[in-house]
Amino acid sequence: QVQLVEFGGGLVQPGGSLRLSCAASGFTVDYYCMGWFRQAPGKGREPISCISSVDGSTHYADSVKDRFTITRNNAENKVYLQMNSLKPEDTAIYYCGTSLGCPRDWNEYYHWGQGTQVTVSS
Repeated sequence: QVQLVEFGGGLVQPGGSLRLSCAASGFTVDYYCMGWFRQAPGKGREPISCISSVDGSTHYADSVKDRFTITRNNAENKVYLQMNSLKPEDTAIYYCGTSLGCPRDWNEYYHWGQGTQVTVSS
């Protein structure tokens, strides 16, 4: 009964911002570590960010550090990814997933959403 649904993707100009959300059902988002991955055409699924279920600590890929922020709202049972100063190379399908310990390998995640497309272009 675990389900994840991503929202918030779209077309944005370089330097713009988007806020992605991941709505969870069948579990509470503070039970698992919640991670965001992205996949561009012809490339593998890249780890972007993760928030720990133990202490709320956060992790970011070097490519998005200081631009993206992951947050968790337990009352809403959602996880968010605020994306600022977007670049064309951020264009990808973005996915949220559940894990223990915030691994970098997407194969170590238990559940995935359907993904949401982010396109950064002028």
